[in-house]
Amino acid sequence: MIWDWAFAFEIIPVLARAAIVTIEATVLGFAIAASLGLVLAVVRIAVPWTGWTISVLVELVRSTPLLIQIFFIYFVFPKFGVVLDAFTAGVLAIGIHYAAYCSEVYRAGFDNIHRGQWEASIALNLSQWTTFRDIIIPQVIPPIVPALGNYLVALFKETPLLSAIAVLELMQTAKIIGSETFRYTEPITLVGLFFLAMSLVSAALIRSLEGVLNRRTMR
Repeated sequence: MIWDWAFAFEIIPVLARAAIVTIEATVLGFAIAASLGLVLAVVRIAVPWTGWTISVLVELVRSTPLLIQIFFIYFVFPKFGVVLDAFTAGVLAIGIHYAAYCSEVYRAGFDNIHRGQWEASIALNLSQWTTFRDIIIPQVIPPIVPALGNYLVALFKETPLLSAIAVLELMQTAKIIGSETFRYTEPITLVGLFFLAMSLVSAALIRSLEGVLNRRTMR
């Protein structure tokens, strides 16, 4: 049989438990990426002399494969006394990798803010922190939500790379099932469907968030 429904239903609960690990890695990785990316973009503007250094770091991260960064954090960091478990190392690598991309999205958003608003904040003697928190960032976020959402969906599809360091996420679990039963059609197909479902749900949530933010902006 090319497809065994009984076997497929048997392994769905196992893959569902592995999907929880994938979701956790995605959510935590994206939280790091969105937060660190914002910090990098804000520091680049608020502290101009750091601009060149941050630009070099961003390009270095964006120009090297994520898999190499995962291996570097998991296998090389212990040489310097930083020992991380596989899941933490993988999430950290994904978060840092996508933070480089998110920082460029934030930077583009900041560049679209009219210079007059920065000048008005200075004229009103507002601190940089107040300016960013209350005036600039609330205007930057709504237009860039779709771009950040694209990275969230892309991040979901990068989590199978964590199987390279033995994180039992969806893909690694499917490979183990396949190696034990010599049936790969069902587990690999189901993993594809799991990722499709998670990506569609993520895209729907991003569109909903975009709609909410746009309505608040119009008010």
